[in-house]
Amino acid sequence: MNAIHTSLRLLVATAFAGIATHAGAATLDSAKPSVVIVHGAFADGSDWAKVIPLLQARGIKVTAVQNPLTSLADDVAATRRAIAAQPGKVVLVGHSWGGTVITDAGQHDKVASLVYVAAFAPDAGKSTAETGAGYPAAPGSKRFVADAEGFLSLPQAAMREDFAQDVPAAQAALMTATQGPIQARAFADKVTGAAWTSRPSWFIVSARDRMIDPGLLRAMAKKIGARTTELPTSHVPQQSQPAEVARVILEAVAAAK
Repeated sequence: MNAIHTSLRLLVATAFAGIATHAGAATLDSAKPSVVIVHGAFADGSDWAKVIPLLQARGIKVTAVQNPLTSLADDVAATRRAIAAQPGKVVLVGHSWGGTVITDAGQHDKVASLVYVAAFAPDAGKSTAETGAGYPAAPGSKRFVADAEGFLSLPQAAMREDFAQDVPAAQAALMTATQGPIQARAFADKVTGAAWTSRPSWFIVSARDRMIDPGLLRAMAKKIGARTTELPTSHVPQQSQPAEVARVILEAVAAAK
């Protein structure tokens, strides 16, 4: 079996030899922590395509996790693999559902701090669904479409009107096409612990959010004692105000110990 694995590694290495390119990105600064970004539901890693270059330009190594969105445990496992692959400390960023993921996965020893972007921040032992109890259902949450296997997605009109109402229509259409449907049962999965209880946190509140009630976002930010920035954006400030989101992440990077 080891011989097979060795042969496969050699095959992959040969296939990709010489592909590396110098595209003008800044030299990575090994003294800085890496940034690992966890996307939310109805999205994939490309949701962060505007922020990642801004961080890379500052010499920061960035990895965008591709969540399977099949369960909390599966997404946490994918995130922990990404964290483990980093050379040193990690600033862990989560958007929306990704906040639940980083709350659990952020217990990893390499994680120095957390950045929540319009995200859920459950208490230990609580689920995403429980976290939103007692707050109004946001308009977009009423427009999910379920398939035969229980995976939820957003139709293009909901993406344009509720998820990303402050980006151009063409961008919203692209986001619809690249969205990752999420297994509905995942919202009832409970986190095993809450990393924000032992790590410094930053929180971006999207004041015009139509997917998570802004009042709930503010309450979560206060509860976890996060350094909070409020932006007049939709649920996706990383799309409509990427420079401001990058600025908050850079603050967390600069403060990481």
